[in-house]
Amino acid sequence: MWIEKLSDGVLCVQTALGTRYIRPSFWQRFYLMWVFRNFGSLPEQVLSGRQQRLVSELCRAQNFITPSFSNGLLDAPIIGIVERRPSMLVENVPPKHSVARAEPTGASLADQQGS
Repeated sequence: MWIEKLSDGVLCVQTALGTRYIRPSFWQRFYLMWVFRNFGSLPEQVLSGRQQRLVSELCRAQNFITPSFSNGLLDAPIIGIVERRPSMLVENVPPKHSVARAEPTGASLADQQGS
């Protein structure tokens, strides 16, 4: 299986616009096989800076291929899947109001201890 990926493999990039398939060069396929040696899919945020630059260069070069399917499966073996989706912003929620400790009416606690 790894020989097929090395010779004919494609990189699958999932973007907000849809899935794209990229045909990297031989050495890029070799490197990407090492990147995806333990995982089939990785979010772009966990890739190193060098790996992120490689994915960006591959997307910029627009080496996209139109996948051909037989029996519902992609003909070319997929080296790995990069999830290149914008990160979601987390809304800052103000902390819930804590229950205030009731002070004794009249004088403060320090005044009561002093008398």
